[in-house]
Amino acid sequence: MTEILCATSNPHKVEEIAAILAPLAMTVVGLDSLATPPPEPAEDGDSFEANARIKAIAYARATGRRCLADDSGLEVDALGGAPGVHSARYAGVGATREERDAANNRKLLEELARLPRAPRTARFVCALCLADPAGTVVAESRGEFEGIIIDQPRGANGFGYDPLLLVPGTGRTSAELSPAEKNLRSHRGQAVKQLAWLLMNSGGMAVNRSGD
Repeated sequence: MTEILCATSNPHKVEEIAAILAPLAMTVVGLDSLATPPPEPAEDGDSFEANARIKAIAYARATGRRCLADDSGLEVDALGGAPGVHSARYAGVGATREERDAANNRKLLEELARLPRAPRTARFVCALCLADPAGTVVAESRGEFEGIIIDQPRGANGFGYDPLLLVPGTGRTSAELSPAEKNLRSHRGQAVKQLAWLLMNSGGMAVNRSGD
């Protein structure tokens, strides 16, 4: 069993990634598994790929372990791609993850309310980067999950903007999908599967930067 450190304190992300990689004899642990997690690096990249790379390299070097980092968010076409790389802190308020998610969702709906005739097309994007203990990038991948932003949150599964993204052809939001259904369709599911394919077909040394 190969263990990978996932550079996040978000248990939902760890659970999603671990569920997809488990059949490949890979186990995933989060930063909360460390006695003393390293300082969080500044995510000042201008793309999801850049921020994932920053985190993977920093945490791999700091811990001496193979490290997988994820940077993900929501791109809304009517808002010029916002919130984008600022998705997690879009509203800038909230003491807990749940409070931040609720505030971010409220701000998104407020911004779209100012553009009543604008199309509501949007997508979740996930960029993954895997780095070895020396900080060398081993593999990178990207996944996207298309949908439409609705007016009111629906569903109790998932996190973040999941309750607002209606999945075409299902009549349900991302938060109304079961974990298994979401993993089959989601941006993170796509990115993790692509990363696993790269590793299995390259002896663990593949690098895919096509998402840059």
